[in-house]
Amino acid sequence: MKPIRKAVLPVAGLGTRFLPATKAVPKEMLTVVDRPVVQHVVDEAREAGIEHFIFVTGRGKAVIEDHFDIAYELDRTLQERGKQAAYEALKQDLPKAGQTSFTRQQAPLGLGHAVWCAREIVGDEPFAVLLPDMLSRGCMGQMLRAYEQHGGNIIAVEEVKPEETHQYGIVSVGETFGQTFEITGMVEKPKQGTAPSNYIISGRYILQPEVFAILEKGETGAGGEIQLTDAMIRLAETQKFFGLRYEGRTYDTGSKLGFLTANLAYALEREDLAGPLKAEIARLLES
Repeated sequence: MKPIRKAVLPVAGLGTRFLPATKAVPKEMLTVVDRPVVQHVVDEAREAGIEHFIFVTGRGKAVIEDHFDIAYELDRTLQERGKQAAYEALKQDLPKAGQTSFTRQQAPLGLGHAVWCAREIVGDEPFAVLLPDMLSRGCMGQMLRAYEQHGGNIIAVEEVKPEETHQYGIVSVGETFGQTFEITGMVEKPKQGTAPSNYIISGRYILQPEVFAILEKGETGAGGEIQLTDAMIRLAETQKFFGLRYEGRTYDTGSKLGFLTANLAYALEREDLAGPLKAEIARLLES
């Protein structure tokens, strides 16, 4: 069983839900407290042991590449001004040389197409996919432990209210193994009342490389796009899929409410911000 060394991060999305903020700034570079969303996602993968980060970008996303590179002028200025702590923090955040790759998705043809664009860099080995607008701290670490137990393909899932299942990709639950279970079926946005469970696909995947041959066919699904869920359904005909019940909370920073909630949640965990922020929230609620 090959280890999971590489992660694909599809960052080519237009961020239309956040216009006009995302007209010139990629949605992945919006900050949760003082770190870009994409940095939080990379932190999660690095802590789990991922070694190589593959960013599938689009037009206007060059700033993401710059973020994960050395900024000589900034580094020199910080050192000259004696701001060593800030300098060391920036240096610690940088992946090592050769640990990042960038490839273009020239047209918005769907998540499945974005993953397929990374095929040459991934090669013939299993890999992770992390949706960069979903913050799920510790999730990839839990998934890698599940992969060591089961192998195959792993999908992180979370429970939602039954009346919300029509908004998501849903999995069917088979034999259960503690935190994990065998997936016996998948459906993308089922009609209300027809979902096989209330477990949604929540934006973290471990996939075998055979999925690229399925995506290669370019078959379109919902919205006329190449859907990753459709490719996984096909792959499940010949390979095992397991669901991991993520122990934690996911924040969808691609939605305005999720973005604001993530900022509050992350700030309230910091000693330097929690007290003053609670006081400000209380003032707002009183006004």
